[in-house]
Amino acid sequence: MTIDQSGLVVQSGEGRSYYFGQDLYTFKAIGEETGEAYALCEVIVAPSGGTPPHRHTRENESFYVQDGEIEFQLDDRTLVATAGTFLHSPKGQLHRFTNTTATPAKILVWVTPAGFEKFIAEVGKAVNGQITPVASLSSEDLNKILTTAPKYGIEIIPPPSE
Repeated sequence: MTIDQSGLVVQSGEGRSYYFGQDLYTFKAIGEETGEAYALCEVIVAPSGGTPPHRHTRENESFYVQDGEIEFQLDDRTLVATAGTFLHSPKGQLHRFTNTTATPAKILVWVTPAGFEKFIAEVGKAVNGQITPVASLSSEDLNKILTTAPKYGIEIIPPPSE
């Protein structure tokens, strides 16, 4: 990674990487590098991976599907997005994404303003060296996510009680 007065250059395979569940988040730009204007990350979404329904109270979140197929929910609307699809979720909107296929998918996630990357850094598992698959979320991991999310203005919507 190279940062200088002429801009920011992050090569393929570079960036700060974290596992969030079984999905790999690699930040190509973080708030410290963008004047807190935005954060950009590439996410490799594992089969059955993705996020629970949630809302951001501080950030807008945009998604660009690079490879594969991802099911998105934006409020009451659910759609399947394929490579080349762009979606925007303004702050406050209920949204989620899920890889419902048997193949990993790749998306770019652009968050404005920056800040979301600090949540992932706090609750994710930092990748140091070679990227290898990780185990599913433990109950401790899930509890840490649920208790840390409000600190970053994120409301995670629990599944309905049965």
